[in-house]
Amino acid sequence: MKKYNKIISTVLASAMVAALFTGCGNSAGSGSSDSGSTAPADNTADTPSEDNTAAEDTNTADNADTGADTAAGGTIKLGGVGPTTGGAAVYGLAVQNASQLAVDEINASGGINGMQIEFKFEDDECDAEKSVNAYNTLKDWGMQMLVGSVTSGCSVAVAEKTAEDNMFQLTPSGSSVDCVKYDNAFRVCFSDPNQGMASAKYIGENAIASQIAVIYDSSDIYSSGIYEKFAAEAENQPFEIVSAEAFTADSKTDFSVQLQKAKDSGAELVFLPIYYTEASLILSQASTLDYAPIFFGCDGLDGILNVENFDTSLAEGVMLLTPFAADAEDELTKNFVAAYKEKYGDTPNQFAADAYDAVYAIKAACEKAGITADMDVSAMCEAMKGAMTEITLDGLTGVGMTWDASGEPNKEPKAVKISGGVYTAM
Repeated sequence: MKKYNKIISTVLASAMVAALFTGCGNSAGSGSSDSGSTAPADNTADTPSEDNTAAEDTNTADNADTGADTAAGGTIKLGGVGPTTGGAAVYGLAVQNASQLAVDEINASGGINGMQIEFKFEDDECDAEKSVNAYNTLKDWGMQMLVGSVTSGCSVAVAEKTAEDNMFQLTPSGSSVDCVKYDNAFRVCFSDPNQGMASAKYIGENAIASQIAVIYDSSDIYSSGIYEKFAAEAENQPFEIVSAEAFTADSKTDFSVQLQKAKDSGAELVFLPIYYTEASLILSQASTLDYAPIFFGCDGLDGILNVENFDTSLAEGVMLLTPFAADAEDELTKNFVAAYKEKYGDTPNQFAADAYDAVYAIKAACEKAGITADMDVSAMCEAMKGAMTEITLDGLTGVGMTWDASGEPNKEPKAVKISGGVYTAM
């Protein structure tokens, strides 16, 4: 986030106008450095990081505490946590599926430094306590690194545990600032503050609307975090927030009051820094009120086209900040979408793309650090902390992606618009 904050104004003023908006310029699709496939390309040199020797020397008998001693025979155990049931299941299933797809590709191409990856995913039902329980289940299984959690609240809760264990954690999509507050945690997606600031800049710099309403979830750290930064950046933009109405987890089915206030205020655009389930209800209820503003959201809206019994025609013209568009024409995206559809019978969303990039980032960092399967969890983590800041990845959600020690990614943002029932790059 630190580096991203320094460059975001320049990026959003130029690249986003051309067709970009959230977190990922799509790559030109070159092969993995060791396979010739259309997997994300690691553009770093293949030399181990200087921290690796010291890290290997720290291997101790503590493996029993971390479960790393169960990963023998050249196998690295990679765990994943996210919702595969419940209202946020579309996110977790996408992460699970895309992670497995990447793991299968890597294993088929020889693995990581000759080691195979064993992947196991646990459901947390988008509940923080259950997410911690899932993490503990994976530890008992012998997990050595974690892809997860998927949602912000769960990722924050699990981060406390991975920090205690000094286990490497890479969340594909946990966007709250606190998801990466410890030095063992990194993320693929942008943080909430950056999404809020980027959204305000894009709306203002592209003159999309002059009167803006906001409907957000004050009980959710993802939603409230984005809203706070959006409102702060709005002070610098040529539009006015004419209505800002909150709801909570206990009142997220009837939005008639919030919509009526937005309509009465003359808002031409309603900013929705919320998840797709609530957004689908808002769009449906706006239609009954004969209110048809522009709706603009962030990555949480990705999935709205898959909501059961939702009239997707109501989402026509919705704009959202997301690092991935499944209809992009670069070879990497086309091959990923084709492989995902063939394996799972569905079109991948942004969460799937984040997860796919996460697994390939782990591969690149493992190779950079010279990770071996017999290293204990803490030693692996120490080596990965340094290696993550040294790799460059051309992935689905960004070309030339890098990470700094804060855990934040550096990549260009862009936007997509729902047109004809599909996400299209702007």
